[in-house]
Amino acid sequence: MLGELTPDEEHAIRVKLEEFRLEHRALDAAIERLAHDPLMDQLQLRRLKKRKLVLKDFIALFENKLVPDQPA
Repeated sequence: MLGELTPDEEHAIRVKLEEFRLEHRALDAAIERLAHDPLMDQLQLRRLKKRKLVLKDFIALFENKLVPDQPA
């Protein structure tokens, strides 16, 4: 079937997906800490939030790659 992943491809996607999730959680914690810091750098905070959103999109993309196509 067209579009099926090999076991190696699926494993590589799962590994990368976990890396994205770990980084997303780490950014979430860093953003939370910075948000409570009265001397926080607003630019740094915006950059972290933007990176977190990019990771969210990558996570969704990679999760969709793991979902088999359903016939219409």
